[in-house]
Amino acid sequence: MLVLTRKLGESIAIDDNIKIVVVQIKGKQVRLGIKAPKETKIHREEVYKAIQDQNVEASQADTNTISDLADALHNKK
Repeated sequence: MLVLTRKLGESIAIDDNIKIVVVQIKGKQVRLGIKAPKETKIHREEVYKAIQDQNVEASQADTNTISDLADALHNKK
């Protein structure tokens, strides 16, 4: 892990298109601004983990349920 010290208003560059700026320091909290291309997905870690957990659950869907759904769709024709 790379650890850097930044002051208010200072920034960190990642590659050529991502910039992280220290916007505010208040007690033990630091507010960061992130400039990145729109297609770059940025989430708080707890949100990212929740998304990953949901993706795992969806990928492990009960195959019987999927088969039942496929049969139901086939029978509607």
